[in-house]
Amino acid sequence: MKIKVCVIQDSPVFFNKEETLKKVEDLTTKYADKGCSLIVFPESFIPGYPRGFSFGSKIGSRTIDGRKLYLEYYKNSLDVESNELKRLEKLCNEKNIYLVIGVAEKENISGSLFCSTLYISPEKGLLGVHRKIKPTGIERLIWAEGSGDSLVTFQTRIGKLGGLICWENYMPLARMSMYNKGVEIYIAPTADARDEWTSTMKHIAMEGRCFVLGCNQYFTRSMYPNEYQKLVNNQPDTLLE
Repeated sequence: MKIKVCVIQDSPVFFNKEETLKKVEDLTTKYADKGCSLIVFPESFIPGYPRGFSFGSKIGSRTIDGRKLYLEYYKNSLDVESNELKRLEKLCNEKNIYLVIGVAEKENISGSLFCSTLYISPEKGLLGVHRKIKPTGIERLIWAEGSGDSLVTFQTRIGKLGGLICWENYMPLARMSMYNKGVEIYIAPTADARDEWTSTMKHIAMEGRCFVLGCNQYFTRSMYPNEYQKLVNNQPDTLLE
């Protein structure tokens, strides 16, 4: 069986869930109409991977402005119990496509955010969620750790879907979990733009005997909202990711 897939390497409307959802709908519609059966978006596309932000935090203290910024990021993250998910499910159903998208996922019970990948089917809606089990470095400031229960794969009519997020792909036992589950289309949303990342994707394809789709965001500093640009630490005016 041959299928056509699409990897979206684009930028969200940073920290704006509604406008980013509209962009997801527009891009998904565009490439579904071109015959794609599977469309993949980058890590934390909703509401954006917050590269360069410290959220006013250092050991022993956090600033008021940093707290306010984190609150905005939190408010614009996605709750899988919300109408936003229903919009994405409806989109997949209407366009008859599978959608895999990185989001900052808001959990209402604990109040935590997770760096998550949503797997959405045209027939069944949300198939499930993979939560990043080990946010990398300072990412732990904003995202909680997922459990091993979210090392998931899903059997679909286009093949068995699964994968890991960014630095998880450097974790041998996490990769082995995917292989043991029989993953056929291995999906790796990321914020890693180094040459080594491409080598890693090639290695996984050979090691796992699977098709691999890596997906990153493109953005420049100027794409951040004007009021937030001064809060970004040590980032050039133009930054290709």
